[in-house]
Amino acid sequence: MYQIPPTTHYKQFINNQWVDASDGARIERFSPGHGDQLISTYPKGTEADAERAIAAARKAFDTGKWASTGGADRAAILLKTSQLIRDNAKALGLIECLESGKPISQAENEMQWAAGIWDYAAALCRTLSGETTNTLGDGLFGMTLREPAGVVSMITPWNFPLLIVSQKLPFALAAGCCCVVKPSEFTSGTTLKLGELLQEAGLPEGVVNIVTGYGEPVGRVLSEHPDVDHVSFTGSTGVGKKIVSASAQTLKKVSLELGGKNPQIVFADAEIEAAADAIAFGIFFNMGECCNSGSRILVHDSIADQLVEGVLAKTKNTRVGDPLDPTVQVGAIINEAQHEKILSYIEAGKACGAKVVTGGNVLKIGEGRFIEPTLFDHVPSSASIAREEIFGPVLTIIRFTDTEEALRIANDSLYGLSASVWTRDFNTAMTCTRKIRAGTVWINTFMDGAPELPFGGYKESGLGRELGPHSVEEFTEMKTVTMRLGSYESKWA
Repeated sequence: MYQIPPTTHYKQFINNQWVDASDGARIERFSPGHGDQLISTYPKGTEADAERAIAAARKAFDTGKWASTGGADRAAILLKTSQLIRDNAKALGLIECLESGKPISQAENEMQWAAGIWDYAAALCRTLSGETTNTLGDGLFGMTLREPAGVVSMITPWNFPLLIVSQKLPFALAAGCCCVVKPSEFTSGTTLKLGELLQEAGLPEGVVNIVTGYGEPVGRVLSEHPDVDHVSFTGSTGVGKKIVSASAQTLKKVSLELGGKNPQIVFADAEIEAAADAIAFGIFFNMGECCNSGSRILVHDSIADQLVEGVLAKTKNTRVGDPLDPTVQVGAIINEAQHEKILSYIEAGKACGAKVVTGGNVLKIGEGRFIEPTLFDHVPSSASIAREEIFGPVLTIIRFTDTEEALRIANDSLYGLSASVWTRDFNTAMTCTRKIRAGTVWINTFMDGAPELPFGGYKESGLGRELGPHSVEEFTEMKTVTMRLGSYESKWA
């Protein structure tokens, strides 16, 4: 068992300086898994702090220090950062475990994933390029340039703090942008530690700035400030809509990775044991506090009872407890508001007539906030637990009779982030893959991935894509250059 360290008192990272909030106010973070244990304190950033950070990024970009740095030199700093993340993986994992409530084993594994993303982004530093057009006639030649978008603000959530900032920041840096990051007020620790690692890796001053605090005022300023060129946000769909509205006055570029109510469709010929394992993992991983959570199971009526038995067996063997215990699979709920939200959905599930197969109760484990892994069967597709993002360890099982019905239910959602299809039939798999309206579709697996593969959603699950070979382009503007060859021909008599 790991030990809880003394409270860490962080500062903000602005223009390569570690500073307190302009008014000295601070935020206290208590461990979700350990009750009254004060884990961290952060500066409670002000509007002035956010503006100062934006000004630092603006100056760094406009003077061209980073934007004009060669791709090989940018790559070297990103690679050094990835190695520093690996070197500090245990310390970073412990911070995330204590601040978020996620199991220590998962937190440490996420540090390795994050480092791998920085590796991949480093490789893209040297591949960003434009195109030439030599078919304009004898007198003209054209080309396009990919140039950094400018100052990018990044607003990140509490569920995967270092992993999600790593899906944004290294790609913006690879493009030559300068950035201001606002991590969640619940889990700012690893992002601030990342600032230390970037400083150690040799990143020039002002290129990355980290301001801690609340959406009001910090997030608002980062969304609407005229010196910000691009906003990249991961979080709830509701907040994403507010960011789009705030950015509209200056017509910024906006990238959004938002919510999901992701279906897994299990057909009659599926491998039941494998599907049951992936279903349990897909809903209980990170306590279900995951936009990619596989929270809607659509199962063919002929095998539904068998699948429910398989998922029930996996659920009963799932270990819930102290996040510091390396054998625990499901940790503590992030905060009291989320805890109450999950319980309210459980009550709504009971009220709609769905059958509680297991779970649904609060667990008393030490001083933390824990909820039993919960399975609902015979859920009406119109029920709130089948349509709305719960963000907790609550699984809904919906039965169908044919492929057409399964696809109708799968697509009958405001969201379109991800989905999976379980079948041995190639035609069924590919037909469903083409007809499901989602940014990612897995076949006979769930939540596998790699930095090489783009991630993002349809509909109200977001705008744009993160990761993949084109991810750096999200942080660029395209410029067209047209050249006259030879003598200029008069266009105006």
